[in-house]
Amino acid sequence: MNARLGARLAPYWLALPGWLWLLVFFVIPIVVMLSLSTQTGDILTGFSQTWHWQNYVNGWNEFSTEFLRSLLYGLIATVLCIGIGFPVAYWIAFYGGNHKSSLLFLLLLPFFVSFVIRTQSWNFILADDGMVLSPLKNAGLVSPEFHILSTPVAVIGGLTYNFLPFMVLPIYVALERIEPALLEASSDLYASRAASLRRVVLPLSMPGVFAGVLLTFVPASSDFVNATILGGTNTTMIGNVIQTEYFTNLDYPVAAALSFILMGGLLIGVFAYARTLGTGDILDMAAAS
Repeated sequence: MNARLGARLAPYWLALPGWLWLLVFFVIPIVVMLSLSTQTGDILTGFSQTWHWQNYVNGWNEFSTEFLRSLLYGLIATVLCIGIGFPVAYWIAFYGGNHKSSLLFLLLLPFFVSFVIRTQSWNFILADDGMVLSPLKNAGLVSPEFHILSTPVAVIGGLTYNFLPFMVLPIYVALERIEPALLEASSDLYASRAASLRRVVLPLSMPGVFAGVLLTFVPASSDFVNATILGGTNTTMIGNVIQTEYFTNLDYPVAAALSFILMGGLLIGVFAYARTLGTGDILDMAAAS
C-alpha cells in the first residue's frame, strides 16, 4: 500500500520544486502588486490599502495613448519578424544541409551581447552623423534635416531586430519536423513549389508561428529599452511610463495598476489570437508534424 501510494505521489514530489519556484517568484509578486495597485499614499508617509480602484481609471485616462502605441508597435514588429523570420527559418531548415547548427549559431551570435548594448549600437548606426545617414547626406541623396532616430521607424526597427530570433527559432523547429516525404508526395501529385508551400509547409508550420508570435508580441509590446534609446517624446511606450512611475515619480500604486492594465490587454490579445487561429487545430497540426 505504501509503495503504491508513493508511486502515485512521485510525480507530484518531482514537480514540487517547480511549483515552489512559481509560487515564490510569480504568484506572490503578482498578489503583492495587485494589492499595491489599489493602495493610496506616498513614499514619505507610506502606502495603505484603501481599495482605490480609481488608480486603474486614472492610469488608463492619462496614458491610453502610450498603451495603444505599445500594442501597435508590438504588432508591427511581430508582423515584420514573421515576414523576415519565416524565409530565414525555411531556408535553414530545408537548404541548410550540414551547416544548420552553424547557421543558427550565426543567427544567435549577436545575442550573446547585452540587450542594451545591441540597442545602443543601433543608436550610433542610425545617428544623423552615423555610418548610414552621413554618407547619404554628403552625397545629397537625402535631405540634411532627414533623421531616423526619435521616430517610430527607429523604435519598431529596434524591436524587430531584438526579437527576431524569438520568431525564427520556433518556426525553424516546426519546419524541421516536417517529413520530407510529405513534400515529395506533393511533388508527385504535380503540386508546384508555391502550392506545396501553401498547402503543406504553411499549415504544418503554424505551431511554430503561433509560439513565435507569443514570444515576440508580448515582450515587444512591454519593452522600454528601444523606446528609451532609439525613440523620443513622441514614441514613448507604456513600459517607459511604468519605469518612470516606479523609479522617478515613486508612485507605486499607479505603476502597479498600469502593469496590470498592460498584462490584461496582452492576455486578451493572446486569447483572441489563439481563439481565432484555433488552438485545437494547432495541437492537431503539432501532433501530425
